[in-house]
Amino acid sequence: MREILTLAPVIPVLAFDNPDHAVPMARAMVRGGLRVLEVTLRTPTALDSIKRIAAEVPDAIVGAGTVLDGKQLQQAIDAGSKFLVSPGVTDELLDAAAKTKVPLLPGIATASEAMKLASRGITTMKFFPAEQIGGAKLLQALGAPLPHLRFCPTGGINLQNAPTYLALPNVLCVGGSWVAPADAFAAQDWARMEKLASEAASLKK
Repeated sequence: MREILTLAPVIPVLAFDNPDHAVPMARAMVRGGLRVLEVTLRTPTALDSIKRIAAEVPDAIVGAGTVLDGKQLQQAIDAGSKFLVSPGVTDELLDAAAKTKVPLLPGIATASEAMKLASRGITTMKFFPAEQIGGAKLLQALGAPLPHLRFCPTGGINLQNAPTYLALPNVLCVGGSWVAPADAFAAQDWARMEKLASEAASLKK
């Protein structure tokens, strides 16, 4: 999982209501320098969107977000997901993930949750919802007792506060939806999204 998370400083978190937008959006992100794309399973068209990106945008590394259980995990893999992201973690989800080679980025919000995952050999995690649970200060504090763990914080992150997270040694990248704002989606303004992706890709880790 760490190899994927270090390909760019930002992973766009994308939600598609119209699967026809998936390919042009993915191409805009890739042109802007963001190859790793998380498509959330929060819309009925998510799996179709993942399939289209996987088939038509070979330079993209598409994964599924908001994976909640083993059934969704398998559906996401069948659609072509190269990685999986969950907002939290359950034993059922971990057991299902252990049976596949597709990496899972499970979410945590506390030191106890992080320790539980570490006890199962998982050392790379999503930190969610980042801003709402303590932000960069909490992540920095976790780094002292848990120096072997690495995180991808997501939730409330934008172009302005992303550098604060990326400056932390235990942060590999950040996730965010700011590179794909709703009004740009509505206008199908792929050029604007490419520009936003380029700005995000230029952030320094």
